[in-house]
Amino acid sequence: MLPLPEVAPIQIAIDKGYFKAEGLNVKFQIIQGGAAAVPDLLTGKLQVLHSNYVSAVSLVAKGTGKVKVVGEAYTAKPNNFALMVKKGSPIAKVADLKGKKVGVNTLNNVATLSVSALLKTHGLKPEDVQFVEQPFPQMAGALEAGQIEAAFLPEPFHQTAASQNGAVQLSDAFTGPTADFPIAGYLVTEQFAKDNPKTVAAFQRALVKGAEQAISNSAEVKTALGKYTKIDPATADLMVLGGYSTSVNETRLQRVADLMLEFGYIPQKFEVKQMMLTPAAS
Repeated sequence: MLPLPEVAPIQIAIDKGYFKAEGLNVKFQIIQGGAAAVPDLLTGKLQVLHSNYVSAVSLVAKGTGKVKVVGEAYTAKPNNFALMVKKGSPIAKVADLKGKKVGVNTLNNVATLSVSALLKTHGLKPEDVQFVEQPFPQMAGALEAGQIEAAFLPEPFHQTAASQNGAVQLSDAFTGPTADFPIAGYLVTEQFAKDNPKTVAAFQRALVKGAEQAISNSAEVKTALGKYTKIDPATADLMVLGGYSTSVNETRLQRVADLMLEFGYIPQKFEVKQMMLTPAAS
């Protein structure tokens, strides 16, 4: 999993013994990006992978691998993800980004997709900007140094960029057509789900309990963050948490595939129902 707030339910479920109560010994491995860790999932080094949905849909739609979504991690809420510009920047509105460099953590992924949708609502096309890859921890520095002129940043990175460098929010990254956009979920291979239905069901039950805690008690999330991220308590207190979920909604997930088709991320219409997991009998 990525060291982001969205996976707090996993840490909560470990700490509160929800996985253990289901007979599971869950250990997490911190990764730098979902796409980069896909081979480890497909070869069985990882049994479950936390990944953004753009990577997941692309994987199945292009025939690279067969995966099932066994749980949802996060949906975007206002001020979770921001498009930031440097303090004093002449860029005052999204339309001003024409010809500018925009920092994203990974090309052709959820960040570029959301920015593309945002640009469209302001009369621009994705090719009107230059997307530049930059890891989230280094993004604020790149913005300050002028290597990029705008930055796509999730919590807590946009809070840090604002407090330490005076960076200014140009726009919410997920708004209008991408409001409440599904960001990421938990994946298993189709074969693992077929071979281990009871294990998958046990994982899902414990994950739901962790998500319920995250939804009802933000203090639990902030305690969990200190165990698998480097987010300090002061920053955690300022964070606006996103939409934790206890279920995967097919209609909502279809929005991801449809937007990917619109911007050419996949070659043809893709039905996400083939990624949905039919619950096993208890």
